[in-house]
Amino acid sequence: MSYFKWLFRGLLALLVFGFFHYTLAQHDVVRIVSTNVERTELNDWTRMFWSTPDAQSTDLTNRDIQFIYAVRPNGDTMEYRNEDTGWGWPPYFKFDTASLFTEANDAISDKDAPEWVAVRHYGWRNEFLSIFPNAISIKPVDGPDATFIPWWNIFILTVLFAIFWSIRVRWVRFREARIDPVIEDVGDSFADAGDSLSEQRGRMSRWFSGLRRK
Repeated sequence: MSYFKWLFRGLLALLVFGFFHYTLAQHDVVRIVSTNVERTELNDWTRMFWSTPDAQSTDLTNRDIQFIYAVRPNGDTMEYRNEDTGWGWPPYFKFDTASLFTEANDAISDKDAPEWVAVRHYGWRNEFLSIFPNAISIKPVDGPDATFIPWWNIFILTVLFAIFWSIRVRWVRFREARIDPVIEDVGDSFADAGDSLSEQRGRMSRWFSGLRRK
């Protein structure tokens, strides 16, 4: 049972980590090389990785999606989708897809005269599943070595941990005050019942032994 308990806890921790890693915003320092609008199919299970900014989009099997193509300082390529999140999840309330597309086109540069920008985004890039992170904003930076401290992510995780710890402490106190005494009483009742049954069996055994001697 201990093995399954730790396996369950490990899977739960992995799911929680994956959820926050996908949802919380990250920064990539890149050089934008191109943009494009492509008709994209949305008729399989990977639809969950695409935004649904309005009610009508949930009924479509495909739609035009804007893409931003970039290159990292080490030469690796990176691709982003540019979709509104609207009032949905994650709660970035992004409504400026057209403006961001214009900013991306304005930031296009080549190797000879690179212009480095920080793309704030959420989500994952997976070539096998054809999923893309969603760009939230673009900000010019001084160079490819620019770094960012995710203060907002730290704040969110700290608040959530505080809430989780507060709930856990209250649950432990409630269990110790309400549940554990009841379980102990039930256990004592079973123990008393077992002792009584053993005593009755002993009496019956002595009675049958007396009958045999007679």
